[in-house]
Amino acid sequence: MIDTREIGHRAGSSRAYTRKAPAPAGFGLDMIKVPEGEPVELDLLAESVVEGVLVSGTASAQLTGECVRCLDPVSEEIEIEVRELFAYPDSATDTSTDDDEVERVVDDLIDLEPVVRDAMLLSLPSAPVCSPDCQGLCSGCGVKWAELAPEHTHETIDSRWAALQERLGGTEEEK
Repeated sequence: MIDTREIGHRAGSSRAYTRKAPAPAGFGLDMIKVPEGEPVELDLLAESVVEGVLVSGTASAQLTGECVRCLDPVSEEIEIEVRELFAYPDSATDTSTDDDEVERVVDDLIDLEPVVRDAMLLSLPSAPVCSPDCQGLCSGCGVKWAELAPEHTHETIDSRWAALQERLGGTEEEK
């Protein structure tokens, strides 16, 4: 939260903020997220403008998750740009925009959590990988392809021919 009384309502005045806030629950996607309680670092500038307060800067946090190919742990740093106008009550923005188009200053306070959460969620990789060349898991045995020999294979028999194979007693290689 930022108290706009610290900035003043005179256009052109500004104040820099550097804060750390714990990440709330559900701050991410299924495969990658900012763990609950992990600090989200904010480096912001709040500028008073005619219509409200323009907040711009960066937010960064440590992500943890799983590789979608091999399920190994993934950990990386994310830094996003934040730029949002928070309109004053009874400003011209109130009459020219819908309630959900522009964030609002409520009781001289700005709630940054929804803005930071939305920007961070949009920047998260939807399919995180441990490395770009990760080959994933063998669908037959579930072992990581990187740990298997190059000649590793599984014999697959078309289910339509399984009854014939049983009747004849195995494959040609087995005879």
